[in-house]
Amino acid sequence: MPAASTTLRMLAVSVIASLTVTGCQTLDDAGRAIGRADLVNDMAARLDRALELTYSADYQLAGGQTATIAQAQEPARSAYTWPGGKLTVTPEATTRCETAAGRATCTLEAPPAPNAKPTVTMFAEAKQRGLVTPPIVVGLLTAAALDPDAVIAQSDTTLAGHHATCIEVDRSAGDFTACVTTEGALGSFTGKVDGSQVELALSRYRATVDGTAFDLPPDAGVVDRRPAS
Repeated sequence: MPAASTTLRMLAVSVIASLTVTGCQTLDDAGRAIGRADLVNDMAARLDRALELTYSADYQLAGGQTATIAQAQEPARSAYTWPGGKLTVTPEATTRCETAAGRATCTLEAPPAPNAKPTVTMFAEAKQRGLVTPPIVVGLLTAAALDPDAVIAQSDTTLAGHHATCIEVDRSAGDFTACVTTEGALGSFTGKVDGSQVELALSRYRATVDGTAFDLPPDAGVVDRRPAS
């Protein structure tokens, strides 16, 4: 969704501004700050570009469970599916679904305003179930880049046949490693999020999306809380 690009780009810009306008610094400190800003900006830019693509990505979670991120354009739609839940964002509604005792219940709320992006808090449930979304990763990278004691290292790998750049962060608030593919999809994440250990890895990437990805689960109960038009 277009506004998501703005959100992620502004995060990266704010990191650069904070790191380069910090008062008195030694030359080494300045060099380290610029390097961190470049790393964060590159990762955020990749995630940013991916928001304008149509793709679906499957992930392997800890314990053998799976999750999926799918998005399409014209109209802009996105769907995040994890064990026991699903979040879809379309021009018609923002829909949260939870499955209990084999039956899904979905709550429809008003969609984001035109050219607006769902807030990071919208992904709270997905995060608790092990699916770390790109906005969450950008937030963690931002916090790490602003931590003067954090140690940040870069490496490269291949995930599901796709090249990815990885950033490994060692900091007192919690270590983590995040990888982003050349296409801009989140490739993998390992670390603690809100005190819980999270692990996910890309298992399949496709430049297409099945149209049913944005449908409600079969036989789901529906609660419509959208304002009357």
